[in-house]
Amino acid sequence: MSTWNPTQYLRFGNERLQPALDLLARIPLEDPSIIYDLGCGTGIVTSFLKERWPGATVTGIDSSETMLERASALDAEVTWQQQNLNGWNPKIPADLLYSNAALHWLDDHDELFPRLMTGLNPGGVLAVQMPQNFSAPTHELIAKTARAGPWREVLEPELREHPVLDFSAYYDILSPHATRLDFWEITYLHVLQGDDPVVEWTKGSILGPLLALLNDGDKEAFLQSYREAISKAYVRRADGSTLLPFRRLFLIAVK
Repeated sequence: MSTWNPTQYLRFGNERLQPALDLLARIPLEDPSIIYDLGCGTGIVTSFLKERWPGATVTGIDSSETMLERASALDAEVTWQQQNLNGWNPKIPADLLYSNAALHWLDDHDELFPRLMTGLNPGGVLAVQMPQNFSAPTHELIAKTARAGPWREVLEPELREHPVLDFSAYYDILSPHATRLDFWEITYLHVLQGDDPVVEWTKGSILGPLLALLNDGDKEAFLQSYREAISKAYVRRADGSTLLPFRRLFLIAVK
């Protein structure tokens, strides 16, 4: 998906940033020379990579022109590349391939992850975080709403209902290519404010590209139906807050 709205994505910037920092903190490298941020988005996390390893050559890669426009405005010594990650390989072998909340947009993980490992120097690290919330109401209600309206024919082929595998599958995929593997999961408990915050959250990620496929009338009708369902699944608390548990999968593979 290349249709992204960086302003919408950053409405919950602090909540989206924390998993990226948690992944960054666990990377077992002291002085990598070549770093790629795969699916760098607005570049905020890429700038943290450069800050942690200022001597490294850091490249942020994303398929979205609008995201990279926001990234290029940062005051960071980073090279930005607009490129689809399908079939991507580094021109120079990397010491670190880092990817936060991006690889679930790609298919064929049994081929993708070994291919990424081939792009690492010996001792290099593949560090990945992906959402693992696809069985939660946030995501299941998107699919249900997509199938329940006149937009079904347009949206159903674009649904990504379970793009992330179980950690044991990634172990089997990566273990022949790695000298060390580290997996963990975290469920973040977000306290969100404002009107329809869970809908606004999904509009900044999984829902945004789907809405871009609809005309204005269908878009509003879809959102109204989705809002009604979400309001029952995520009830607004007495103080006006809405609680959103969000599960994420982390993995680190050392070549």
